Amino acid sequence: MRTQSILNLLVIDDDQLYAERLVHLLGCYYDSVNLGFLDDKEELLKLLRQPWDVLVFGNAYDMNFTDVVGIVQEQNIDLPMICLLNEEMVATAHNNEGLPNIISGTMVKALKVDEEMAVVMSICLQHDNLRSRRELKTLRHVLSEAEQRANVLIKNSKSAVAYIDQGIHIFANDPYLQLFGFASMSDAIGVPIIDLIAGGDNVKGFKQFLRQFAKGNRQEVEFKFESLRTDGSTFEAKLQLAAATLEGEPVTQVIIQQNNSNSTEVAKRLAAAECKDSLTGINNRRGFEEKMAVIYQQARQGELTAGLLYVQLDNIGKIRSSLGLQGLDATVKQVAYALDELVVDGHVSRFSDTAFTILVEDKTTAELKTLAEQIGSRINGMLIEVDKRTTSTTVSIGIVKIEKNTAEPSVLLERAMDAINQIMMETANNGATYHLYDPSEHANSDDHALAESLIEAITNNRFELTFQPIYDINNDRSDFFEVYLRLPLSDAENTVLTPDQFMAVAKKHKLLEKMDRWVLINACRKVNDVRKTHPEAKLLVQLTSASLIDKKLSSVASQLIKAVGGAAGVLTLQFNEKDIADHLTVAKTQFAALSQAGCQMGINNFGSSAKSIEIASFVQPDMVRLPRSYVEDIDSAENLETVKSLIIRTNEVNVDVLMPYIEDAATMSVAWSVGARYLQGYYLEEPRKIMKVAT
Repeated sequence: MRTQSILNLLVIDDDQLYAERLVHLLGCYYDSVNLGFLDDKEELLKLLRQPWDVLVFGNAYDMNFTDVVGIVQEQNIDLPMICLLNEEMVATAHNNEGLPNIISGTMVKALKVDEEMAVVMSICLQHDNLRSRRELKTLRHVLSEAEQRANVLIKNSKSAVAYIDQGIHIFANDPYLQLFGFASMSDAIGVPIIDLIAGGDNVKGFKQFLRQFAKGNRQEVEFKFESLRTDGSTFEAKLQLAAATLEGEPVTQVIIQQNNSNSTEVAKRLAAAECKDSLTGINNRRGFEEKMAVIYQQARQGELTAGLLYVQLDNIGKIRSSLGLQGLDATVKQVAYALDELVVDGHVSRFSDTAFTILVEDKTTAELKTLAEQIGSRINGMLIEVDKRTTSTTVSIGIVKIEKNTAEPSVLLERAMDAINQIMMETANNGATYHLYDPSEHANSDDHALAESLIEAITNNRFELTFQPIYDINNDRSDFFEVYLRLPLSDAENTVLTPDQFMAVAKKHKLLEKMDRWVLINACRKVNDVRKTHPEAKLLVQLTSASLIDKKLSSVASQLIKAVGGAAGVLTLQFNEKDIADHLTVAKTQFAALSQAGCQMGINNFGSSAKSIEIASFVQPDMVRLPRSYVEDIDSAENLETVKSLIIRTNEVNVDVLMPYIEDAATMSVAWSVGARYLQGYYLEEPRKIMKVAT
């Protein structure tokens, strides 16, 4: 009965060890069991404000099972309940056969407390029943809303549509009434649909067609016939049937098409329009997916080879900050026009707000790289006019080949995006704008070997940590350190891998959470030693998306903070802005829990999306760290104003800003003036294996 799910279990009892035992047993059937434990009425009323899946009642301080049932019913909560009895109470709570008095989809009364397997099975079955009820409720709501939308569309549709029940009209829209000459709805209601069919053979054939449809036959849903208007005139038409609901009751939907060729042409035009992007006029994501499906099938059959280029705009956050939505739209349109003009023998689509996809056929690896270079050069050289102002942008391009033994389209897209991430993670890409995903670099043998090295490094503490100080302008001190993870390999070259070289494998083998935990624990050990001589020393630790959704993280962080002295702010946990945007609601809850545990919270690569300020306002971090793109070319007046604008807006929501990548004196001199609280970079000090506090 293994289910990939979570159980929220509420136990009312005076024996917490028994509750923990139930959680342990239920762990065989659930990915996670969240336990709520209490034994008094006041606490029950508080906990019922949270969502629970099953309630187990044993012994309570000031309640019996009847009281609990009454409270749950008063709150109008659909919550399955199980009553547990000891040996003394069993005789009065069971029938003559020794079975519980009540077993239903919402209650079991009562089970023997020491028969743990019966209790566990009852919990699982009650939960399964609850999920079915919830799904049924959701489906009914969805059906109701779908019916409402359908009725609105039908009433406003130009197509002739009616509903019939057992062959009798019960509803018709205006085009249907006009088509057959009815003056009003009341004239059509109650009229058999066969009265609108001319000719005995047509009527006989339609009756047979209608009977087959009523029996569930959906192979034929169209019927061509000669229609009969109320004035006696006739016309050629095609009728289409579909199952539908009206006010929750099953009916049959009838659509009449008077001119088949015209309606087919309209359908084609609508289908084409659905595949076009309204802003740029090129294909949208749906258009790309349809073309991708065709090329994928042809490649799998060996009919062609192809290439997928995923083109991501780089500095959207800066454009959004300086020029607003108008500048963003203008940039996207100009890039779309340039790509469409440049790729004459391919298919260009707008995949998302700020990303494009390009499909090209029969290109060699060298030709794909050349095309990527041409695109990067063309976009980099564009000057985009926005209301008497000029902006520019660059792109990162992920390349994937589509061949006979290629992976599925969804996997190819992930590989293209991984190639983009590879570009973004490189600390110095020497001007490279593209990265080709090479499957040979991710072969199973190398993949597993690296995964084994990662596991061995976690188990035997073979990772290395380096620490780079951060200067705090407000307090004029440099005892705040960012932590970096490294993996030394035992090869002849003494290779040391950085996260961009092993994170993809770690993610595939589900090692991210364990690596994050290793970094946290060992970094805190290091800072604990330093705090003996420098009691104000503190850490900034970058964590992955696996930790962002880890419910146990706040508890771990709280223990580590206490272990290093319990000082508020000694530990700042930082997450990537993209990960936060992908798990926004979860991130808000996690940030709140970690703040409650005494952690400071940070966002890395802040400003890399168009909604950075909104994200910061929502999750409420203590600080944010700018991406490299904001610091590069900061000596230009426009870039400097963009950075200042972002920092001002960030400070307005009570968030401090860390300006990293200060690599030279010129950048350092400018950094003082932009309003950032924290400064960091090789010009100040490079990362070291030890934490050196400047005096």
